[in-house]
Amino acid sequence: MAIHEKRIFGLITYFISATLSYIFIWDKTTVKHPKFLKNQIPMEIAQTMGSMPIMSLLTAPFLVAEVRGYAKLYDGFSDEPFPYYSIIQFPLFIAFTDFCIYWIHRGLHHPLIYKSLHKPHHKWIMPSPFASHAFHPLDGWSQSVPYHVFPFIFPLQKVAYVFLFGFINLWTVLIHDGEYVANSPVINGAACHTMHHLYFNYNYGQFTTLWDRLGGSYRKPNEELFRRETKMDKEEWKKQTEEMESILKDVEGDDDRKYLVEDESKKDL
Repeated sequence: MAIHEKRIFGLITYFISATLSYIFIWDKTTVKHPKFLKNQIPMEIAQTMGSMPIMSLLTAPFLVAEVRGYAKLYDGFSDEPFPYYSIIQFPLFIAFTDFCIYWIHRGLHHPLIYKSLHKPHHKWIMPSPFASHAFHPLDGWSQSVPYHVFPFIFPLQKVAYVFLFGFINLWTVLIHDGEYVANSPVINGAACHTMHHLYFNYNYGQFTTLWDRLGGSYRKPNEELFRRETKMDKEEWKKQTEEMESILKDVEGDDDRKYLVEDESKKDL
């Protein structure tokens, strides 16, 4: 896949999956949450559009190396290194990238680099699906590196590589969609990732909770998130907001965000 094709494919999958998730999955009541930002969705899209081209340029060396045959990409089943590897490659890809991204993501929360690199993605306390790719370019690139490194270490079938690229984009949208389906001790789904956006220092994993558990950073999602009658309850929101604000002081200091609810309250005065 050429560099410009990859960029176009990434933008198309982002807009299609995020838009469908926004229309059919994302709970629009979220805009009433005390920590939903003024003009948040347009800002999420703008940040994504500004970052994606730069991220594509930064990943270009990997793609050039792949095209020139330095990666261990292979064509069909007849070229697999041993029987059933074409099946094994999928869980192997998930396991390898989940491990790497956990440590990269956790490193991005180090005080020396958090504010300059990772804070732009944490601007979204209650993200919409459009926040899925709204990163600082270096942040988004660093977390994508394991995906590009994998085929230089392990064999990977070419069609599987394209499929996995699409899956990664879709998964990134799904963990930002606010639909808390997977109350699983293993899967790092939307509920786990909501805990990360709300409380900063927990649930760094991408696909599973394994490395968060081993690294002492796992936080079980609030049970209220899985009951529709309490998920959007004002008392639950108040509890989330109070804890979030106390943690934010340690992580960021003063909060410079402009929240939609606060802005509308000022207009009513």
